[in-house]
Amino acid sequence: MKRPMKTKRRRLRSPAWTATLTWKSAVFLTAMCCTLAALLGVLVHTAVTRQTVSHAREKALDRLEVVTDAYEAGEPLPRGSGIDPPGLPASLRALAAGGERGTMVADGPHRPGDPDGRGGPAMWAAGPADGRALATWTDYSHSANTIAGLDRAIIGSSLLAIAATLVVGLFAVGRVTRRLHQTARVARRISAGDLDARVGDPRTARPVRGQDEVAIVSGALDTMASSLQRRLQTEQRFTADVAHELRTPLTGLSAAAELLPPGRPAELVRDRVRAMRSLTEDLLEISRLDARTEQADLAVHDLAPLVERVVRASGTETGVRVVRPARVETDRRRLERVIGNLVANAHHHGAPPVVVTVDGAVVSVRDHGAGFPAYLLEGGPQRFRTDGAGKGHGLGLTIAVGQATAIGARLEFAGPPDGGALARLTLPEYVRLDDGDSAGNPGGGGMGTS
Repeated sequence: MKRPMKTKRRRLRSPAWTATLTWKSAVFLTAMCCTLAALLGVLVHTAVTRQTVSHAREKALDRLEVVTDAYEAGEPLPRGSGIDPPGLPASLRALAAGGERGTMVADGPHRPGDPDGRGGPAMWAAGPADGRALATWTDYSHSANTIAGLDRAIIGSSLLAIAATLVVGLFAVGRVTRRLHQTARVARRISAGDLDARVGDPRTARPVRGQDEVAIVSGALDTMASSLQRRLQTEQRFTADVAHELRTPLTGLSAAAELLPPGRPAELVRDRVRAMRSLTEDLLEISRLDARTEQADLAVHDLAPLVERVVRASGTETGVRVVRPARVETDRRRLERVIGNLVANAHHHGAPPVVVTVDGAVVSVRDHGAGFPAYLLEGGPQRFRTDGAGKGHGLGLTIAVGQATAIGARLEFAGPPDGGALARLTLPEYVRLDDGDSAGNPGGGGMGTS
């Protein structure tokens, strides 16, 4: 017996623009305006209708008095009145036959030329007359037309008021949302490293002037950015000053270490001096990268030979695989620094085999160790933080990221499904414009970059 297959119901997702403040404000303003217009319309319609009907009822009762006097005097009844006239509503006829007087709005008697056989709206008034109903009626069409015209005017003015309120409200909300979007753009620029970005809301420049909530948020963001910039600049200056101050004593210490007699103690001293010199140079490089004063010396290079040269210079057992050669416009010295740091990190913290793959303008460094730690995959490398017992100060990947940014490349870290660590460097590929002759543009000279 086959079981019916279960189908998953897809939930319909509303468009992204429906979540915006402008859309929500428009819906709120429209709902409030419609509710207010409906409430006012009902109140006006009820008040005017009650007044109109009351006036017509009084007029009909006054006319009934005249008709009753004529009936009791035996005089001919005025036009528009009679005993049990045709068209008299049954409920009003029963009320008059019971000895009471009353009024009612209903269709009037048949008039010549009415295609439906009914007269227009009329105000009926009836009273008792020897067990029958003495009735009179007055034309109510003018009052009905007045009420209908009033309803149309209420609807038209309500729609106009709703449209005007919606336009003005959206304009006001639009100004607020534009300021919020500007604040968000500045916040994204600051998070991307542009510490000079500021909102500069004019409402925050004059404390005497009243500030709204958006101006308060903008001012707080500018204050935070200024404070963050000062702290980072202080840290950068401290790092650079410490590195510069260490170079002089390290130079003397290195010279003194060379004068020590051969032996294990001398080797240990020289090894620590070399580590200190390397750390100092790394600190200086990081301080320059943080200051964003580095200028890339761009030139066109064949990527595959450059990668092979870096791997050979590393002195490690690293495989090189070229899937597709490419030419890139980059700073050779900085690119070699990035690839060298990635290869060194793979050997220090990973496990063999380590393979460097060149696929077009993408260079991938893959090892088969425990993989990158979770904090690095989530937020990128952190200074002076390493996992495992490998040597290093946690600055190699930080420098690689900074140098990749300086040459306009993108460095990403990932953990492959089958284990290990993968660092992928994407470079801007160099393209000759005259390579596109197949597109029907022969002889087109010139060069460019993508």
